[in-house]
Amino acid sequence: MMGNATFGNTMFGNTMWAGHWLWMLVIAIVVVIPAWRICQRTGYPGWMGVLILIPIVNLILLYFIAFADWPADKTGDRNG
Repeated sequence: MMGNATFGNTMFGNTMWAGHWLWMLVIAIVVVIPAWRICQRTGYPGWMGVLILIPIVNLILLYFIAFADWPADKTGDRNG
C-alpha cells in the first residue's frame, strides 16, 4: 500500500497548517500597521491600510498615496 506523499491527517500535517496561518497572521499585522499609520498621516482613513493585503489593489493604493493630493497637506496636520 502506497502512502500519501504529504502528511495528510497525521499529527504533523495539522501543525504545519496551524503554523502557516500563524505566520500569515504575523506578516499581515507587520504590513497592515505601517500602512494604516501612513494612511492616517496623509489624511486618509486608516482602514485604507487594510487594502495593502489585496494583490494589485495594494499597488494601486501605493500609487494613489504617492501621487494624490493629501488632505493633511491642506489642513497642515502632518502627524495624524
